[in-house]
Amino acid sequence: MKLGLDFYQRNGVSVACDLLGKLLVREIDGQQIIAKIVETEAYIGPEDKGCHAYQNKRTKRTEVMFGRAGCAYVYLIYGIHNCLNIVTASEGKPEAVLIRAVEPIDGLDIVREYREIKSRKIEDLTNGPGKLCQALDIDRRLNGYDLVDGDKLYILDSDERVEVVKGKRINIDYAEEYKDKLWRFYIKGNSFVSR
Repeated sequence: MKLGLDFYQRNGVSVACDLLGKLLVREIDGQQIIAKIVETEAYIGPEDKGCHAYQNKRTKRTEVMFGRAGCAYVYLIYGIHNCLNIVTASEGKPEAVLIRAVEPIDGLDIVREYREIKSRKIEDLTNGPGKLCQALDIDRRLNGYDLVDGDKLYILDSDERVEVVKGKRINIDYAEEYKDKLWRFYIKGNSFVSR
């Protein structure tokens, strides 16, 4: 069953933790890729110095974070890598969860076509935010996309019980005291967690 609006309308830290083990689905030309979410990071709006919307900074890029929960926030880093985030909380409070890594469950042939890498290690296909976006053909065309009602990108619930590890978020040394928040979550022992 698809995750409903109420799942996303909670604080980003809770959503980030609860997304682990859920299934990210990408529909492309009648074909489906299904991947288990194995690593996330929460970004908590105005007070979080690691968040794009710190101090309620509204820009063309961050505008989607101020909208309704359950929408995709897709942005570009280093000018080349797309990153998929899910907007959480309530309208006007910019919070989001970065999907850092996924484990392909179905549609591996499609994933391999999109990634075109030399490595034979399956983990190298989706063990990072830029990698998973390339593997699932997620780019800024999906920025603002509604994961609750949409059929091209959405998340399915899962009964799988996972052991969650908390840690510091990655590559946010500029965030002063917020770099030490334990707002990164991943499934213990999963080989697809980013390095």
